[in-house]
Amino acid sequence: MKYNRFLSSVYSYLAMALMATLFAACTPDEMDGGLAPEPQSDIVQFTATSTTNNANIITFTNQTPGAFKAIWDFGNGTTAEGNQVNGSFPVEGSYTVRLTIFTKGGYASNTKTISIAETNVSMLNREDYNFLTGGADAANGKTWVIEKDAKGHLGVGDATAPNPSANWWAAGANEKAGVGLYDDEMNFKLQGFSYTYNNNGDTYSNKDYASGIGGTNASSDVTVNYTPPTNMSWSITEENGKKFLTISNGGFIGYYVGESKYQILALSENELYLMSSQKGVPGNAWFYRLAPKGYTRPVEAKPYKITDIYDNFDTDGNVTWKKETLMLNESYDNPAPVPINTSAKVAMYVKQDGQPYEFANMFTDFAHKLDLRQRHIFKLKVYIPGYNDYVTAAGEDWANKNLLKQVSVKLQDGTAAQPWANQAEVKQAVTVTDKWVELTFDFGPHAARTDLDRIVIQIGGEGNFIPGIFFLDDFRLE
Repeated sequence: MKYNRFLSSVYSYLAMALMATLFAACTPDEMDGGLAPEPQSDIVQFTATSTTNNANIITFTNQTPGAFKAIWDFGNGTTAEGNQVNGSFPVEGSYTVRLTIFTKGGYASNTKTISIAETNVSMLNREDYNFLTGGADAANGKTWVIEKDAKGHLGVGDATAPNPSANWWAAGANEKAGVGLYDDEMNFKLQGFSYTYNNNGDTYSNKDYASGIGGTNASSDVTVNYTPPTNMSWSITEENGKKFLTISNGGFIGYYVGESKYQILALSENELYLMSSQKGVPGNAWFYRLAPKGYTRPVEAKPYKITDIYDNFDTDGNVTWKKETLMLNESYDNPAPVPINTSAKVAMYVKQDGQPYEFANMFTDFAHKLDLRQRHIFKLKVYIPGYNDYVTAAGEDWANKNLLKQVSVKLQDGTAAQPWANQAEVKQAVTVTDKWVELTFDFGPHAARTDLDRIVIQIGGEGNFIPGIFFLDDFRLE
């Protein structure tokens, strides 16, 4: 393993240090003497001596005449300043060490290669290394996978933002199932800084870079057959206060966007959160959330409590309505402002025509589980227009194929994979049209439930393909 990473940022530092040194570090007498001849690289000399107690710690001594500043780059991602400094090299291999000196005439650099015979594992006992690899005791390393059940396990955002985040797009739980991403395994070992990418034969790639790993460009992202290299390694470096994880030999992690270098946003025992740029698209930042293989993130239990629930659509209620294949106007002029409902504004509920809208509904989620033991009766007012088509039949064979003069209120566990599978539902038929009526929905038989945190309102029935327009108002928990 050969390390030769002279950070480009050092050059900028050197130029600034030169100017600062010439005008600040020199004494007035030195300035009066004028500038000396510009130094050449061959005058830059230094020694490298192993310390007595640890052969992996090298003492470097500047022996350049006339130098008043010495800056070192150890070739392993670390730097130092001073005429005599120590460099730590825990991993066996060859390192190109660069010394840059400053004199009255300018600055010059020279390099020397040092060899480290053996890895000193005790020097690798770093928190970030241990989190990533499992530490020195993990002979098989640590395997990470894309945390597919977490929202934002893959995402994209503005790379130029002060605090970049996946604010343009964030994948929902399991959104990328079937594309070859979720069975990928990324293994990191401390021994030899080894990295292994097991993709089970295929890799998910951004369309613009698929050809770089043996695929073909396409109009959308693609899954390509790909065999990863076997001689990859990893390294963690720090640049301007930020840590980066880099995979050698063109390696990458999961979804491929043409880059092998990732900024570490979070690294702990059970979380690896990374950000990379997109090759050739500097404004794009891609985000990757990984978890150890076999790890399941604990779900924090919601509190169980009772609260007021209301919305009269004239003023803001205390619920936020979401829609599923539904057109909803929450501030529509009352079509019949007469008793029993003289409100100026109501909600207009529009179910559209066709199979895609057979499950149209409005719903709201709560940050707590609903305690129904003392209060379990919901009421709402509804206006069923007579102009809807309640005669034509079109729909699923298991359903009533007619548009129904019916309101259903459902209580669900919104965190469940299939919230409807264990829902509590109360249906109320409406026998009159073109008139406001008030309906009561009593969930007393379900008052012992402690898992309910979602309210669903559905008008017109489900499973039918018939469009309909309805109005509702004054929804509340009694």
